[in-house]
Amino acid sequence: MKKSLFHRNSYPAYATLNDWILHEAIPFSIDSPENLNAAIDRLIDSLDGSVELLGFGEALHGGEDILILRNRLFQRLVEVHGYSAIAIESSFPRAHLVNEYIAGRGPASYEAVQDSGFSHGFGRLDANWELVEWMRWYNADPSHRVKLRFYGFDSPTEMTFSDSPRQVLYFVLDYLASVDIASSQEHRERIDAFLGQDSDWENPDAMMDPAKFIGLSPAATTLRIEVEDLIMELRIRRPELVAKSDKSCYLEAMHYANVARQLLNYHAGLARKSDSGERLVRGLGIRDLMMADNLAYIVSRECDRGKVLVFAHSSHLQRGKAQWQLGTDLLIWWPAGAQLNEIFGPRYVVIGSGIGVSEANGIAQPENSTLEARLTNAPGSVRFVPTHKGQGLPTPEIVALPTRSGSMKNSSYFALTPQSLTDFDWLVVLDSTAYARGGPPLQ
Repeated sequence: MKKSLFHRNSYPAYATLNDWILHEAIPFSIDSPENLNAAIDRLIDSLDGSVELLGFGEALHGGEDILILRNRLFQRLVEVHGYSAIAIESSFPRAHLVNEYIAGRGPASYEAVQDSGFSHGFGRLDANWELVEWMRWYNADPSHRVKLRFYGFDSPTEMTFSDSPRQVLYFVLDYLASVDIASSQEHRERIDAFLGQDSDWENPDAMMDPAKFIGLSPAATTLRIEVEDLIMELRIRRPELVAKSDKSCYLEAMHYANVARQLLNYHAGLARKSDSGERLVRGLGIRDLMMADNLAYIVSRECDRGKVLVFAHSSHLQRGKAQWQLGTDLLIWWPAGAQLNEIFGPRYVVIGSGIGVSEANGIAQPENSTLEARLTNAPGSVRFVPTHKGQGLPTPEIVALPTRSGSMKNSSYFALTPQSLTDFDWLVVLDSTAYARGGPPLQ
């Protein structure tokens, strides 16, 4: 086990936040591989050897320099620190296509998976193309015994609509057909009778109008029962199915079946007539629970191969409650990071990120005394800083911290707050970032 630089319950005490930053910040430059790798090594060497899941949260979607840092961080983690997989904030079922691509199977070009293999349009980002191509190159080298895996860990939903359950259900039925064609066909016929049209499940108008969600229709309610029957058969026949396929394939099919169950619960939850804020909070909570469950499955799948880096918006990976101001509604829910903290305990460590300025993203200079202003005054253009979860830091000064102004262009930007010092184990703060190459235009 690696020796930790920061022992539990023995953190240094600092009289001021500026003292903490001065003594703890690890400056580096993204453009200097040697400098960056040394900083990454110091961070990783400080962690307990039991860490299995390392989170890296982005302060906003579309920060070019954050994406580049993520790529170089992952490469170093693979080459030196025993990491075998990355999971990004993209649809769990869709990412299977990308993983096949980096394994040298399936499509011959990235263009064939950039839309079908990602959700949220993330396949169009150049940095994601660079990540995937590097992973494919790495896997093609026969000297690399452990081959890398690519995962999405998001629920099969978007911000304005949710996927039909067809894709995940058909994955399970195809697995069952590989060992028992007759049983698979029987379940398929019953499921198809109640699935209906994908467009009914994926209606973008339904997010704000529960009457347009079909999750509580008689057909959808019966479909939920059919899915429970399918899951029960898979569980009852586990010894037989594992023997006729293998344990990994069986567990994968079971996880897809559970994703289908949760997706149907998501549709049912948003079909209930209630206060709009209450509906959306429930939907956000289900989505983040699905994220956490997907990551727990991913870590279990990788446990004999290596560790996992997870990359997503900081609001999904933080330990404390997340909140989002949507119009007049302040939505507050438990994010995936809070769930992961309960599942993994100290085996989960998370890095949050902050930005000084970004003209392209409509982020002006941070106001005096904000965390971003203090942290960007430290040496370097980027720096890692351990938070010690707030222990040893001056509480009165933390409580009085102002929150900087937001973005005029990018609504996904979340500033650092006093809560960030307990939500994250480390912070990485960049002086600036450009807007992502390949991203949709910002208004």
